Amino acid sequence: MAREKTRTKPERPEPAPGENLPNPVWFKPVMFGFMLLGLAWIIVYYVSGGYPVPALGTGNILVGFGIAFIGFLMTTRWR
Repeated sequence: MAREKTRTKPERPEPAPGENLPNPVWFKPVMFGFMLLGLAWIIVYYVSGGYPVPALGTGNILVGFGIAFIGFLMTTRWR
């Protein structure tokens, strides 16, 4: 009789309460995406002279910085 080999995943120990877990895979691309989107928003505003939202006027700068600021806030949680 052939002996069957079963493979099991090595078990990870459960993290202790309060221990920092690593970030999910999507975290870093989203973080850098927000930073780049905010930068692109500001560049488009300066180059186009009014777009991406013409009704906002110079408020587009605040929107761009706000989007980039979300990305920078995410860096505080990056592990």
